Amino acid sequence: MKKYFDKYVSNTLASTMNQTCLYTSGEKQKSRVYVKVFSGGEYEYSLLFTDTIDSTYGDGSSTVANEVCGEWTIHSAKIIIPNGDYLSELKNETEPKSTVQLTFDGKISRTVKEGESFNTDSVLLNLEKNETIAVEIEFSGRKIPYFEEILVPTYLFINGEWVLDKRVVAPSMIGVARKVEKRIGFFGDSITEGIGTQMGEYSHWCAEIARTLGEKYSYWNLGIGFARAYDGASNGAWLEKAKKLDLVTICLGVNDIGSGCTADEIKASLRKIVEILSQNGVRTVLFTIPPFDYCEKTELIWREVNAYILDEMSAITEVYDVVPIWGDKAPNEHRAVYGGHPNEEGCLKLAKDFVSKIQL
Repeated sequence: MKKYFDKYVSNTLASTMNQTCLYTSGEKQKSRVYVKVFSGGEYEYSLLFTDTIDSTYGDGSSTVANEVCGEWTIHSAKIIIPNGDYLSELKNETEPKSTVQLTFDGKISRTVKEGESFNTDSVLLNLEKNETIAVEIEFSGRKIPYFEEILVPTYLFINGEWVLDKRVVAPSMIGVARKVEKRIGFFGDSITEGIGTQMGEYSHWCAEIARTLGEKYSYWNLGIGFARAYDGASNGAWLEKAKKLDLVTICLGVNDIGSGCTADEIKASLRKIVEILSQNGVRTVLFTIPPFDYCEKTELIWREVNAYILDEMSAITEVYDVVPIWGDKAPNEHRAVYGGHPNEEGCLKLAKDFVSKIQL
């Protein structure tokens, strides 16, 4: 995939990772994912797909990081550009502005092999900044990657109409051939993905940072609900995406604490992520673990790991402390002022502080 990443950068602030597997009886289905593009203009686009689960879902009984979903088929892929309100187009009240058929090595359909990564052929699109597009996929298979907690509108075509449904196929990256000064990524769990903010509003802290820094950079949201630091430290498909970037923020640890990891295990995972990315030429900014209304036992782990990040990890990577922004006043810093999943106010406050401190 090196050639792909040499040419294309992410052009949406939404996360569209592979969180778990969708199990079906194998029937053909049609889905749509609606995303807003970040930078406007006329560019070549290519969508990236992967068949590997990026991080552990839930308690791990369903799927775990680096699990492959299996062989499945994309029968057709299109980009639909609505003419105004996408909901009107969904209801057939208006015609789309345009519909672009996507191909794979010149063919409309693509049989996906277990664990592979692949992309569509390039298409030329002229889109406005923040314009909404739909990625429409006709697919079939018995075990297919999908994102249960995706934060953008998604629909299935059921009994002749489009119905809100999370069980859709989404590309891992909306790639655009755009020259940028730096490729910035946000590597984390649901707090990075944006859970806690409104569906489709792009008001999470990553999006606020991107809007503030502007279009001279690209941004790839690699946040996934339930993700653990040990998923990243496994050096699998998820971290492989982060290796393709120039600068990556790392905000992990809440789910490691919640799943019973010890302080030493979390320290080791965070250190390994930083070391692997650094070895691959990626500049890293490690966040302290966010407040999450921990109990007495988990608070001790949280304090120990955060002390380690501030005192020791700062010697090998840049460190950003989220606790003064999102935490309560001492001695209750472990309490989340803006919610365990920070709301819009908390996200905006962190973004402003981060941008004021980071040197690009």
